[in-house]
Amino acid sequence: MPEEKNMADLEAGMVAAATDQGNSTRSQDDAATLIPNSGNLGSSNRSTKTARFKDDDELVEITLDVQRDSVAIQEVRGVDEGGSGHGTGFDGLPLVSPSSKSGRLTSKLRQVTNGLKMKSSSRKAPSPQAQQSAKRVRKRLDRTKSSAAVALKGLQFVTAKVGNDGWAAVEKRFNQLQVDGVLLRSRFGKCIGMDGSDEFAVQMFDSLARKRGIVKQVLTKDELKDFYEQLTDQGFDNRLRTFFDMVDKNADGRLTAEEVKEIIALSASANKLSKIKERADEYTALIMEELDPTNLGYIEMEDLEALLLQSPSEAAARSTTTHSSKLSKALSMKLASNKEMSPVRHYWQQFMYFLEENWKRSWVMTLWISICIALFIWKFIQYRNRAVFGIMGYCVTTAKGAAETLKFNMALVLLPVCRNTITWIRSKTQVGAVVPFNDNINFHKVIAAGVAVGVALHAGAHLTCDFPRLLHASDAQYELMKPFFGEKRPPNYWWFVKGTEGWTGVVMVVLMAIAFTLAQPWFRRNKLKDSNPLKKMTGFNAFWFTHHLFVIVYTLLFVHGTCLYLSRKWYKKTTWMYLAVPVVLYVSERILRLFRSHDAVGIQKVAVYPGNVLALYMSKPPGFRYRSGQYIFIKCTAVSPYEWHPFSITSAPGDDYLSVHIRTRGDWTSRLRTVFSEACRPPTEGESGLLRADLSKGITDEKARFPKLLVDGPYGAPAQDYREYDVLLLIGLGIGATPLISIVKDVLNHIQGEGSVGTTEPESSSKAKKKPFMTKRAYFYWVTREEGSFEWFRGVMNEVAEKDKDGVIELHNHCSSVYQEGDARSALIVMLQELQHAKKGVDILSGTSVKTHFARPNWRSVFKKVAVSHENQRVGVFYCGEPVLVPQLRQLSADFTHKTNTRFDFHKENF
Repeated sequence: MPEEKNMADLEAGMVAAATDQGNSTRSQDDAATLIPNSGNLGSSNRSTKTARFKDDDELVEITLDVQRDSVAIQEVRGVDEGGSGHGTGFDGLPLVSPSSKSGRLTSKLRQVTNGLKMKSSSRKAPSPQAQQSAKRVRKRLDRTKSSAAVALKGLQFVTAKVGNDGWAAVEKRFNQLQVDGVLLRSRFGKCIGMDGSDEFAVQMFDSLARKRGIVKQVLTKDELKDFYEQLTDQGFDNRLRTFFDMVDKNADGRLTAEEVKEIIALSASANKLSKIKERADEYTALIMEELDPTNLGYIEMEDLEALLLQSPSEAAARSTTTHSSKLSKALSMKLASNKEMSPVRHYWQQFMYFLEENWKRSWVMTLWISICIALFIWKFIQYRNRAVFGIMGYCVTTAKGAAETLKFNMALVLLPVCRNTITWIRSKTQVGAVVPFNDNINFHKVIAAGVAVGVALHAGAHLTCDFPRLLHASDAQYELMKPFFGEKRPPNYWWFVKGTEGWTGVVMVVLMAIAFTLAQPWFRRNKLKDSNPLKKMTGFNAFWFTHHLFVIVYTLLFVHGTCLYLSRKWYKKTTWMYLAVPVVLYVSERILRLFRSHDAVGIQKVAVYPGNVLALYMSKPPGFRYRSGQYIFIKCTAVSPYEWHPFSITSAPGDDYLSVHIRTRGDWTSRLRTVFSEACRPPTEGESGLLRADLSKGITDEKARFPKLLVDGPYGAPAQDYREYDVLLLIGLGIGATPLISIVKDVLNHIQGEGSVGTTEPESSSKAKKKPFMTKRAYFYWVTREEGSFEWFRGVMNEVAEKDKDGVIELHNHCSSVYQEGDARSALIVMLQELQHAKKGVDILSGTSVKTHFARPNWRSVFKKVAVSHENQRVGVFYCGEPVLVPQLRQLSADFTHKTNTRFDFHKENF
């Protein structure tokens, strides 16, 4: 047989290469011994042979994959005398030990290759297809340690989130999903743990079944175990073969353009990447151009392997190797937990860490609680020594003590929502160094809770204890109460309720209960089910309008505090004393807002982006000055004549326009998007599918008119303090990136020398002291679920990539809908990204030069990198997004602050 002759020639070539070492005294044991390998990868036309070469004390085992006229080295292993391997070329470990003998082993490998070439050249001239195969052989021979390590991270069918719980868990799921003892094809993905990728799992089922000649659409438990064992095989070649078989549906060993297109569409669907699926033809042509340069019309497994084994990009290599020695020294030791620490010392250390991180909050809360306790005790003792105590006892002392704290808290609760005052104080004074203005809304909620406690004690003591005890008092006891309740004893309980003191108190309790309930996140964010009849009564509008019931509450509180049963002298009626200054301040702020927002801003440009995001570009109102990170309130009369909603500013202070990006999440924002979309011109042929309107370029519908828009602000926010730090770590989730984008643009302006403090600081006087711009490095991490989200800030990304020549701003985009790098479902997406970026310098997801990462970041690694790169520096960590990530980021900031030389200050935007 010709193939047998070829194999004999190959064996002879291997022996000749092994024995032709210039050493005639070599023993027979040193010659190569061919060992058949049972793990054949190919069809009947291919075989696998293994040879071992001995050099002194070191042995090398070479496994060849022989297919038709092509030969490829499948595996190279160093083995000891007992035959056990000590290194392989396909698991990311060194091929040989780092000794002087490695040169001789490499020389032997080269001789084996040369021997194969000589035997191949002795045959007739190869066909073009054979030449193509030979080229692929040379690609496969280049399996270096680094490339093999990269390959082993890819094409994983079983990952940390898929089937990693072992066969026992898969078997348990089989028992739950089986029907009459067999598993349906449609349930295969769920059974192995690959939820959310049913189409991909079905294709995988078909390829595994096709390989085994299974034509039925069900699996027995034994067949499922066989499938699972192949999927869990950690050998890269086996994983590559499994993936290749998924694409090669006709099992001819070749992938046509149509099959490549199908797997691209399949991978795009599994990762929820609709744009890549729409452009499958373009990306298919890209892969075929790369892997089939001679236009054979197909590619083979070796071509796919060559793409997987490509070297990591320079940027990735730098990120993995930078500061590796410093990282090991500075972090592995300092972040290790001290197991010998006693529990008492451990808790004491945690307490000290807590105080260090929260000392501003701690002293404010301590002061507030102390004042409340002092007021309660003062009024409690005062009424303990009055005659009324003999009738009403501790009921009246509790009610009056709670009333005193209630008056204090009703006055204090207004101050955290005086936004103009807080913005002015934090911008113009140094009070922010000791007062946590970033927690103003949280403090407002804490005080509201104190109000609720005060109302419960005050109203509860009066209604359930004081009034009944007075009604049942003896005539002798009532004698002392005549100056307060009249000569005639109150006839019944209703007498107290219908009086001015009574009905004002009851109405206040009812109104406050309504406002307090609808302000809870569950109702304010409208999380009730659609079937719940109360759903229409909740939401932001319900919260907003019921909160304005406090206008009535404060009016009644003045009346209630004036008409008192037990206090007749005016200077003892202290309610107005508590409320006068806060109420006047708050009313003044509302009047200022009314006048400041009187003139409508001019709309310059509108864009409606994927993900239901509306971008508005407006002219700056006269005298409007702001800092990056601040926010404004917007009112659109075409949507609602009363409602104001806050949005972060996305433009930089140095820009000649004011911009916001609004995501439609409720009724008001949905209507706002609708009214502005009507004014946008539909996209024409050759443009993106975005709705746009640009007055400066005449791009709008001639009949459309923009609705009137009023702006109020700016107001202070946690992100505005970024200028105090040398290094910034900016983290945004979804639309939470809006305030951080403004910061990125401001840093970029200062890098270019275009930004100046005079144009960015909200100074009222040119003589005001100007702060230097301290930021020297910025890391921006943006995590979003949808690929269309990258459209929102594409211009900013491109601008940073173009103008930041020194690399001051480091951008990291993460698409969390794509499975992590290494997962077989995203393997082809990774290949496409590498090809597209290498050829055109453009990322396939973001459309910018910033390469998108897949899945969520490893936040501990992010903090490690920053800590090592910026020792003995303060890093401002600014986060804006859903609260789910706050505990982790806050804990990481604390850990790296206490256990490294870098200090991380965490700031959370109230989102």
